[in-house]
Amino acid sequence: MSRSTVPPLPFDAILFDCDGVLVDSEPITHRVLVAELRELGWAITEDEAMQVFVGKAVKDEAELIHQKTGVRIDRAWLDRFWARRNEALARELVAIPGAVEAVRALHHRLDGRIACASGADRRKVELQLAKVGLLELFEGRIFSGHETPRSKPHPDVYLAAAEALGVAPQRCAVVEDTVTGATAGVAAGATVFGYSPGGPGHSGSQALLAVGAATTFDDMARLPQVLAGWAGR
Repeated sequence: MSRSTVPPLPFDAILFDCDGVLVDSEPITHRVLVAELRELGWAITEDEAMQVFVGKAVKDEAELIHQKTGVRIDRAWLDRFWARRNEALARELVAIPGAVEAVRALHHRLDGRIACASGADRRKVELQLAKVGLLELFEGRIFSGHETPRSKPHPDVYLAAAEALGVAPQRCAVVEDTVTGATAGVAAGATVFGYSPGGPGHSGSQALLAVGAATTFDDMARLPQVLAGWAGR
């Protein structure tokens, strides 16, 4: 099918979360996090850590960590955790199946009007995108919740991404896989597409719909078709 016969997308820009949407990082990150928290005295399991921390910045949960361990984490603790996490990601990270192809197709369809808007720190996001071969497609359009006044579930990082692309949030599609991230996308005024393939680290379809996701899907390879066929346009 030639480009001229491909149905136009009903959005002017696509804003992607990173962890769990583009890369399968959550099991790796939470394995390292659990080891760090156990050193502080919190006997948390990886499943429990997924339930507590997925979609959130660890630094934003400092008070909870203090409640559970009696320790107030500081920048030195965070730096050590981030370094150990990044070492594991550099060794083990893979892309979400179908994500690389979907991003390349949408980058082409929208003349580059895509962005990655993550709650994670910029070093992690850039490392991960480089590891799976996506960094060049998002170069100059990477946004971190660590660099906005508030991280997800607040809309700040998505609003920053839309503004930088020169697109009204209402003309953006957001691709998210957690309740925290979907809540941020909805609050920004975007149309949220919930990626819900099942398994640990991803919110269920009903939970995503309950916080305002417009629809859900379970195969990232189908994202361009899901967006093109969006009935709400």
